[in-house]
Amino acid sequence: MKLKATLAEVPHDVSLSVTPAGVSADVDGRHYELELRARGRGEYLLFHGTEVHNVRVEQRGAGSSGSFEVNLRGRAYEVQIEDPKRLRSGQSSGAHHTGAAEIVSPMPGKIVRVLVAAGETVAAGAGVIVVEAMKMQNEMKAPKAGIVASVNAVEGATVNAGDVLAVIEG
Repeated sequence: MKLKATLAEVPHDVSLSVTPAGVSADVDGRHYELELRARGRGEYLLFHGTEVHNVRVEQRGAGSSGSFEVNLRGRAYEVQIEDPKRLRSGQSSGAHHTGAAEIVSPMPGKIVRVLVAAGETVAAGAGVIVVEAMKMQNEMKAPKAGIVASVNAVEGATVNAGDVLAVIEG
């Protein structure tokens, strides 16, 4: 999967591939073979060769906005992630049409938990669905307050980047 990542206002080309052995990543032409182990919600051990790093990742903003705070080696980094395919197609993770907000999967993964049901009222920023991708769990949040019009995800199902997981009407 090809992405654009912005760190300290500097754009980077990123290509990720999940393999049975871990994660294969290319960042601006530099290749990395990594292993990632979840320690808890948003906490990971990152293995790169003989180096081991404790990493904490927290999503910023509502929905799958692509904005993250990554804590590594005692420093916090703001990282913006964009899927170029989604930008070309004119979609966005919180696409609004006819008063509805779509919650869209930011990357391929597996549905771990569905936190709401159709017809429920949700507050802006409330958790809706948890997607696991590359051994990381990402909680997709309601981009606005409203009523859950539909839930298009089932626990254990696999999803592709850009799949609409739920729709919130407000």
